[in-house]
Amino acid sequence: MTRVIAKRRILRVREAGHSHRVDSLAAEEPLEIRLNGRPLTVTMRTPGDDFDLACGFLVSEGVVGAAGDVSTIRYCAGATVDGSNTYNVLDVRLAPGVPEPAGSLERNFYTTSSCGVCGKASLDAVRTVARWEVRDDPLTLSADVVAALPGRLREAQRVFDRTGGLHAAGLFTPGGEPLCVREDVGRHNAVDKLVGWALRADRLPLRESVLMVSGRASFELVQKAVMAGIPALAAVSAPSSLAVELAAESGLTLLGFVRGTSMNVYTGEHRLHDAA
Repeated sequence: MTRVIAKRRILRVREAGHSHRVDSLAAEEPLEIRLNGRPLTVTMRTPGDDFDLACGFLVSEGVVGAAGDVSTIRYCAGATVDGSNTYNVLDVRLAPGVPEPAGSLERNFYTTSSCGVCGKASLDAVRTVARWEVRDDPLTLSADVVAALPGRLREAQRVFDRTGGLHAAGLFTPGGEPLCVREDVGRHNAVDKLVGWALRADRLPLRESVLMVSGRASFELVQKAVMAGIPALAAVSAPSSLAVELAAESGLTLLGFVRGTSMNVYTGEHRLHDAA
């Protein structure tokens, strides 16, 4: 299934003149995720790695933590007018003995993803459901390795090269070697796809690794890193105040404005072994 790029005829305006051409666009389609047959959430995503996306989302919500927690994943019937499957609805079945989230699934998701929840409630929720402690992770990083991560992430962005319209998330070793890179129109989806890959490969928790993301570091991305057991998160742009608060509370190393040879270390500077 290759639906990550859409084509559209456009008018290109330049100082030298105007011309029509076919442009490549990053695809964006809805994905409905069901849990044990019940609607859980709908997210707008770039098609591809959908099973990883669903599993990563469930890790972030504290529902699953190992490959054995998931029994099956399959696409559901969701036909277009011509009878073809849209591949925009999938169902995750939990293994026997794995409990569903308490209360309404829809309400639970809204609470953890909306902007209407106070910071204290959000922090307490992460502290309660996090499976792994990142504070004592022995990861150490050099500033040179961190500075090289944006370039390495960019090199792996195959779809971005053609569209210029995707975020990326990459998991790297302490030496800066890429373990997994995922792209999506939503940065949170890119991280979920990466974490879901790790879950399905039975690699959680992701100890002694660093997550590099395009764009800014939001509370939600720090939350996803903590829930996956990732001890360090680096971003090319700024973090939010709540992201820094959660990182400090969790013992995660948070770096922002990683550009060229400079960066800001907001929390966990002890892991940067050549920092002053």
